[in-house]
Amino acid sequence: MAALTGQVALITGAGSGIGQATAVLFAKEGATVVVVDIDEPGGEETVAQIRAEGGEALFERTDVAKADDAQRMVQRTIDTYGRLDILHNNAGVVAVKFLEDMAEEEWDWLMGVNLKAIFLAVKYAVPHMKAQGSGCIINTGSTSSFEGQYMTPAYCASKGAVVQLSKTLALDYAQYKIRVNAVCPGTVDTPLVRQHIENSPDPARTEAIEKQLIPLKRFLQPEEVAHAALYLASDQARGITGSALVIDGGTLAGYVD
Repeated sequence: MAALTGQVALITGAGSGIGQATAVLFAKEGATVVVVDIDEPGGEETVAQIRAEGGEALFERTDVAKADDAQRMVQRTIDTYGRLDILHNNAGVVAVKFLEDMAEEEWDWLMGVNLKAIFLAVKYAVPHMKAQGSGCIINTGSTSSFEGQYMTPAYCASKGAVVQLSKTLALDYAQYKIRVNAVCPGTVDTPLVRQHIENSPDPARTEAIEKQLIPLKRFLQPEEVAHAALYLASDQARGITGSALVIDGGTLAGYVD
């Protein structure tokens, strides 16, 4: 039997990259998937991929940092499918600049998508999970949840908070059989990473340097992170809560030439 048969999963940031790969994989493993993204074409593409392979999915355009939108995405899930088993807070953004160069609006935007969105999604999803007597929440952190990263102070602050929030939520909701964990990817070959490389003065050199910092000497693929999320969502991980699962090609283990 597929790992997620009969379950309903809501995945934010599912219009591209890790979120898209996770949505497609979860559907292959039997889940009904609510694809959430502010990018409508990307979200519809994910739904089309799922349906082309015989899966069930719908798209909900959402600004995850807005309370009304977050409440609506959860309510549509409940109204359409009657339950919510897996909430994957995956939407994320990055700003590459020194702190003194950031506008207040940029800080608020980044914190809204990376951190406030988790607060809102959990706020509206948890009552339904409590009523079911079970649930799984997976938040997307980063290797930057554990170490600094050059010129990304707001991003690092937000991702550090994601892991601490996940641990605390795991304690708060264990009594309701709701598990809360985080996946913490390193450098993943996503459109966002490719954009960052292409915008650098020397894209080839930038990519070579980035890969040199990874012991496996390659970028991870979105599907590799998706499989980590699948494990945390499955019954095989029913004893795991409050954990941060790192998928980084060995980056946090140390540097190797």
